This record gives sequence, structure tokens and C-alpha cells, in this order.
Amino acid sequence: GNGSTVSDFILMGFEQSSPSTQALLFALFLALYSLAMAMNGLIIFITGRDPRLNSPMYFFLGHLSCLDVCFITTTIPQMLIHLVVKNHTVSFTSCLTQMYLVFGVGVAECILLAFMAYDRYVAICHPLSYTQIMGRQVCVRLVGTAWSFGLINGILLDYMTFHGPFCRDNHIENFFCEAPIVITLSCGDPQFSLMVIFADAIVVLLSPVVLIVISYARILASILSRASSSGRGKTFSTCASHLTVVIFFYTSAMFSYMNPRSTHGPDKDKPFSLLYTIITPMCNPIIYSFRNKEMKGAMVRALGSTSLAQAESV
Repeated sequence: GNGSTVSDFILMGFEQSSPSTQALLFALFLALYSLAMAMNGLIIFITGRDPRLNSPMYFFLGHLSCLDVCFITTTIPQMLIHLVVKNHTVSFTSCLTQMYLVFGVGVAECILLAFMAYDRYVAICHPLSYTQIMGRQVCVRLVGTAWSFGLINGILLDYMTFHGPFCRDNHIENFFCEAPIVITLSCGDPQFSLMVIFADAIVVLLSPVVLIVISYARILASILSRASSSGRGKTFSTCASHLTVVIFFYTSAMFSYMNPRSTHGPDKDKPFSLLYTIITPMCNPIIYSFRNKEMKGAMVRALGSTSLAQAESV
């Protein structure tokens, strides 16, 4: 009733699916999660250990993989558990914590992708000054800024989501605690909180997009004015991996947080939620690995040395 207070939430997720469908989804998502963890873990390992990858681009890539590991671990293991058990209840505190981590890590990844675009701009347009502009301390500060802003911004968004009492339905029509859905369950008028989150999304999502667009516009102008056709192809190949990741991540995030809730529904929200919570973190290392010769070489060396060490131990 209106006088009661919600102390926990029920994640509907894929509860309406048949047992056979849930079993299939469990196997599929477990495979995707395992692949994402393995690929991102490998990138974190080789970017930290391989001296041939001692450059700002791979420093940023290692932190991007770290963010992806945090992101998928925040949501996917819980979803896998709910696919095999009947109790889909999560406590108020667990929901708040999960949402904070999703916000914090997601915002940090938005900012980091913008810094990675700036890194490509400096490398291509100012190659002679690249090492001075993108020194180690500068890279550490940029990564620290991304992490810090994401975690601080998460506090604001968490507060706007949970500051009011909850005395309505406690069923969340998704597989994790997503802010726009949770806000609509609050007793008060959700419009102000939704407007704040919408405004925050404009700043957090569109500001990095502006930096990315400016960086690639200058890259395009630079290579068209002075590079040969072969040089253009190599430069475009270098930038294509980052652009692909940006398109995947920003498309799904903008749909989830910058569209009116009236245009949403469980059938529309879940695919986009899956896209940015598991598909994008899984695709990021694959995109960078298959389009980058240095990454492929480093992976072969890492896997080869591991196999050799295991053979010697036997």
C-alpha cells in the first residue's frame, strides 16, 4: 500500500522466459562473460608486461579493459545467478551499490574514450611532440581524472535516484538496477530526478563526443592534406578500432539515458542494456586485437611464453 516502504527490489530480467530459454540464455551469457573476462584480462596483462607496448595508447587500452572488467562484473554474474534460481530479490543497499558502480565505471569509460581520441590526434597531427605532450605523468593524470570524475558523478546520480521513499511496486523490468526504471518506482514525482539524470547524461555523454569529433576532424584534415594514399590507409586503420568502440558504447548509452521513458519498454530496454553491459566490453578487446598488429604479436608472445612455461614445469 501507499503507507509501506520498499526495502528490496525484484529484478524481473528474463523471468517470463521458459525454462529452456533461460537455460540457453545462461549458457550464452556465461560464454560471453567468460570470453570478455579472458580477453580483457589478457590485454591488461600484456599492456602491463610487454615492453613493446610501452606507449600511451596501450596504457589507455589497459585501463579501458580494466573498466570493462569492472563493468561486466557489476551486472552479469548476478544475472547468471537469477537465470538458475527462482529468487530474484535484491536488497535496497545492493541495488544502490550496483547502480553506483554502473554509473561510476560507465562515466569513467566515456571520459577515457575521449582521452584516447585526443591521444590519437596528438600522435597523428603532432608526431614530433607526441612524447613530450603525452608523457607518463600526463597519461596518469588523464586516467585518474576519468576514474575520479566517474566515481564522484556516481554519487550525484545515486542520490537523485534514491533520495525519495519507495512505496510503489518494487518490480524492476530489467536484469539489473537501472536508474530510469528505479526512479519511476519512487513515491514522489520522478520528473525532476529524470531531468537531472538527463542533463547529466548530456554533459557526460555529449562533452566527450565533442572532444572525439574535434579530434577526428583534425586528424582527417591533417591526413588528407599531407599523407600518401598508403599512409592514409594505415592511419584510418589505426583510428578505426577506437571509432568502432565509441559507436558501440555511445549508441547504447544514449538510448538508455537520453530518450524519454515513454519511448521505452522492457522489450526495447533489455537489448540495449545487454549491448552496453556485456556485448561492448566483450567486443572492445576483440576489435583492438584483430585490427592491431602489435596487439596480435604481443598476444602471441604472451600465450607462447605461457605454453613454454607450462611445458617446462611438466
